[in-house]
Amino acid sequence: MDDEQRRFIDVMGETLASWSLPRATGRVYGYLLLHGTPSTSEQLRADLELSAGAVSTSTRELVSWGLARTIAQPGSRRLLVEAAGGFEQLLAASHARSRVFIRALHGARALTDDEHAAERLHDVTDLFEAYIDAGERMLRQRASSPVTPPA
Repeated sequence: MDDEQRRFIDVMGETLASWSLPRATGRVYGYLLLHGTPSTSEQLRADLELSAGAVSTSTRELVSWGLARTIAQPGSRRLLVEAAGGFEQLLAASHARSRVFIRALHGARALTDDEHAAERLHDVTDLFEAYIDAGERMLRQRASSPVTPPA
């Protein structure tokens, strides 16, 4: 890897760390984004200088967020890992997590102490519902106007 690639990978590590994910997870994601072919755990460990546990945890996190997918190797327990589509998967995963949060917020309405707490809970619920609505509009817009990759 060259210096620019390493910088990008480190920026991805810092970015995902700011989302409360392990820095290694962001670094693995950055690496996967830069590579056109799926990677082995061994490649990730060697190129990123990570432990086997960090690579395994990072891969599981990325798959759970919809940012990566694993590919089984016939006749082997080894998996290849590659970055998944991108923005749409990230937004869809975020929406799924937000919907769980919204359901919990709706369930808490009857538990509030007073009108002030009920109003605050309502405001937080509205914010997350608006976030999902805006994201869904964005996804529909992207789907209806195909993006051509740069030359």
